[in-house]
Amino acid sequence: MREEYKRSDLGKGTRGKYHAAYEEAHNIVVLNPEVAKAFPNDKAVNDALLSLIQLAKQATAS
Repeated sequence: MREEYKRSDLGKGTRGKYHAAYEEAHNIVVLNPEVAKAFPNDKAVNDALLSLIQLAKQATAS
């Protein structure tokens, strides 16, 4: 912290004040290692899942 700031001037603070909002805004998914090897990045994972969703919709529409 810079010298011009004093901890006493900052107040007590609230631990975890924004934690719930952060959790709602972020959807983190952990892949199994063997699944992660098949996808080089998040775009590849998303593209594969979107294709799977389209196939599932087509299968249920028939």
